[in-house]
Amino acid sequence: MKSTNLLNGAWKMGWIAVFLCFSMLSALGQDAVSTHGALSVSGNRIVNQNGQSVSFAGASFFWSNWSGQFYTAQNVAYLKSDWNATIVRAAMGVEVSGGYLSNPQAEKNKVKTIVDAAIANGMYVIIDWHTHYAESYTSDAIQFFQEMATTYGSYPNVIYEIYNEPINSSWDNDIKPYAEQVIGAIRAIDPDNLIIVGTPFYSQNVDQASWNPITNYSNIAYTIHFYAATHKASLRAKCVTAMNNGIALMATEWGTCEASGDGFIDQASTNEWMSFLQANGISHCNWSIFDKVESASALVPGASTTGGWGTGQLTTSGNIVRNIVLNWGTPTGGGGGGGGGGGTCSGSGTSLPALIEAENYCDMNGVQTETTTDAGGGQNIGYLDPGDWVRYQVDVPSSGNYTVEFRVASNQSSGQFELKTGSTTLTTESVPNTGGWQNWTTLSKTVSLSAGVQTLELYVVGSAFNVNWINFSSAGNGGGGGGGGGSTPIRIEAEDYTVMSGIQTENCSEGGLNIGYIDAGDWVAYQTTLPQAGSYEVRYRVASLNGGGQISLEQNAGTTFLGTLNVPNTGGWQNWTTISHTVTIGGGVQDFAIGVPAGGYNVNWIELEYLGGANRQPQPIAEIQSQVKLWPNPASDRITLLGFPESMTALAIYNLQGKQVLAQSLSGLQDHAKVDVGQLEPGMYMVRLTGGSSQPVLMKFVKR
Repeated sequence: MKSTNLLNGAWKMGWIAVFLCFSMLSALGQDAVSTHGALSVSGNRIVNQNGQSVSFAGASFFWSNWSGQFYTAQNVAYLKSDWNATIVRAAMGVEVSGGYLSNPQAEKNKVKTIVDAAIANGMYVIIDWHTHYAESYTSDAIQFFQEMATTYGSYPNVIYEIYNEPINSSWDNDIKPYAEQVIGAIRAIDPDNLIIVGTPFYSQNVDQASWNPITNYSNIAYTIHFYAATHKASLRAKCVTAMNNGIALMATEWGTCEASGDGFIDQASTNEWMSFLQANGISHCNWSIFDKVESASALVPGASTTGGWGTGQLTTSGNIVRNIVLNWGTPTGGGGGGGGGGGTCSGSGTSLPALIEAENYCDMNGVQTETTTDAGGGQNIGYLDPGDWVRYQVDVPSSGNYTVEFRVASNQSSGQFELKTGSTTLTTESVPNTGGWQNWTTLSKTVSLSAGVQTLELYVVGSAFNVNWINFSSAGNGGGGGGGGGSTPIRIEAEDYTVMSGIQTENCSEGGLNIGYIDAGDWVAYQTTLPQAGSYEVRYRVASLNGGGQISLEQNAGTTFLGTLNVPNTGGWQNWTTISHTVTIGGGVQDFAIGVPAGGYNVNWIELEYLGGANRQPQPIAEIQSQVKLWPNPASDRITLLGFPESMTALAIYNLQGKQVLAQSLSGLQDHAKVDVGQLEPGMYMVRLTGGSSQPVLMKFVKR
């Protein structure tokens, strides 16, 4: 799974210039493209020809106009053979000195050298229009990508990155219109190869693109760039928001250091980012293959321009990245389970609910067993590395929610795994440092399973942990009608938020993660489905060293307050207690948030238990949403809203930072209202209509 066919790689290096097509035929399934074929976008994932989520790892070359000596076929071949790279990126400078605009043929030739070599070696390759101002050169971009699509559109290896890093460009007014023009030109020639679109502010604000994605064309993904010493959890939260909104991401450029490309190399943050990319099926290319004297460079000054670097010609960053790429989870041959799921076992399976001993798998890759000292004896599985997996055949009696408990041990805190069914990830769990390989703790998570016989896969994202058993029990499937409460509580792990501001996660002494570093003004939002409207007891598992914190349960972007609780001093950041209050909340899909009037506490989980109340059924939100119209959009001075129900009594407008910038009553206006937006700054805004028992109606508009 982690091996590389060196003989085949060497053969290709010797004959690439003459026998490009023959080399492709000679790959014999031992490379990424032979295994995975044409890439496409399915929901928020990039998938292979079999519809399996895939994640590839490799490197980006530096600006072509300043590093042309490294744009060699030998370097591409060496990245495959020595790094096990499955993807490379050719970053063609555009308007900069010596770039495409002033020297088009020379720069195209550099790009073609990389692309031809990647094709010969069965690798994916990104053709990058490397500029911060692409919309200023739209016609040039169209001409360039038309030529690339004509030359390479028939090769599944090729990925078009049409905008490297916008800086101050607006998504709605600049980036998206530019992208749609260039994509249209490419699609007229190449109807299906993957296209990657840059996102605002150095390709970091992926959430902004997700609010108004490109829908006229298929197989479109979006760029996320990060530098580990600068960008941390808050940028990953933007990625989560974007993926929750349904767009796929690719990290076409990232660094181990600060955003300047220099400075501190942050190994710990790099590891966190790699775990995140692996868990979410995001491919990546590290910046960069160059010998410039800066932290981001993979090569030391004077390094070979034709590969053969070994570890001696690699910088600190280069050695870190080589190790990451060398051991990345997506296999370059053999198909099967790594990263994408999809593998199945035969047989009737274990009927749930049941406790399954970890060693009683039906199939595995890379897993070993050993004697356990845990209660009950027997064996556990261990020696787990990223990309390893183990499968279990189960028979689920009825569709619904199940509590899954994982018995784990580790003397490190780098462990992470996914529980998958087919290509669907049911949950991603981090394994805490339990103090030893045989010091056991239990992680618990609620997942939704469909009825029937199926294969569940435990896929290893981060290494170094053991598993003794996995226990499945019914978690209940929501309250019934009427009645006097006592339903099964719905538990939400605090780290499973949809979006947040100012929150960080950390390993929890009760297993898994908790949220912490909570300060006044922070907030964290969640979504869940409640069985019906009425009274709920809401419980919070909290810890605090000093006390004095407050929890404010809110809805409608902080305009509806459901209740407030004081957080006591529990005697430590990992000394846990449960606090609760009773609130009235609607049924069906609910968005809510924890606001922080006063900070200084951690939260492990939240539970909601139905106590009773009117069994009201609100008008379906999709029905209301389809009735309400907003025009004009974009707008300069005023927007008009038509068709909202009389129960909608309030309007609020929020900017992209979640701050309310305008509010207006809708009472007595029946089904139409005019709203003056002339005072708002240009940009994108969210309109929220609220009132009655219905869910809020959300709409977006652009202020010119």
